[in-house]
Amino acid sequence: MLEVLTSPAVWMSLLTLTFLEVVLGVDNVVFVSVASQRLKPEEQTKGRDIGIWSGAMMRIVLLFALVWLTGLTHATLFTLPEMFAGFADSEHPERLMQVTLEDIILFFGGLFLLWKGTEEIHTTIEGHHEKDSGGKTSTLTMVVIQMTAINVVFSLDSVLTAVGMTQEFGGPDAAGTRLFIMVSAVVISTVIMVASATRVASFLERHATAKMLALSFILLVGVALVADGLGFHIPRGYLYFAIAFSLFVEVLNILARGRRKAKVGG
Repeated sequence: MLEVLTSPAVWMSLLTLTFLEVVLGVDNVVFVSVASQRLKPEEQTKGRDIGIWSGAMMRIVLLFALVWLTGLTHATLFTLPEMFAGFADSEHPERLMQVTLEDIILFFGGLFLLWKGTEEIHTTIEGHHEKDSGGKTSTLTMVVIQMTAINVVFSLDSVLTAVGMTQEFGGPDAAGTRLFIMVSAVVISTVIMVASATRVASFLERHATAKMLALSFILLVGVALVADGLGFHIPRGYLYFAIAFSLFVEVLNILARGRRKAKVGG
């Protein structure tokens, strides 16, 4: 154990994987922040903490199921009929034709995000939910159930990435070290996400246009997950760059509006 703690390679791998887990957790934080806004003010922090920590626990449980996870990507549940062959990638037709459990989870998880994002956008624009019910009526139990359902998808995506990144580290005799790195990265990234979730939710609550960007990001992630489930991988870097650039522009707009208000007030 002492050799693990004093190895620069271990610490570099831990730092890299922690950063990656934080990046992969952005969509989770955004979804949790948006979903928690349906709760009563006194329940929102509790709802966010439950959503993020339950996702971390799910990741850790999946990490201990490494053998099962390794076969998850390759174990074919069934093969699609030949009529779908025309839609498959000519170089890798098996990605569409051979359906795995991972494909099903990602596909339906993506559909769930598309439904949830569309519903939230409709509610934000039309405001029917607020007017008809007189406020935020979603119960803590209902919101936690939604968070748990989507955590299955986010956790699977995150853990499979972590397994893929560390599988070459240390050789066949370093399975314990790899598990230590992955679990540590998940715990550290979760602490960072919990610390930032309240600020993210508060920012989205104050700035309606930023909340709309966050909901659009949820839709983008939903489309990417559906595409992954159908065998067409969309690099996440494209999505993260798009939302980061949009958020940068929104921050400039917020600063510009603040200066205009200051001039008017002065």
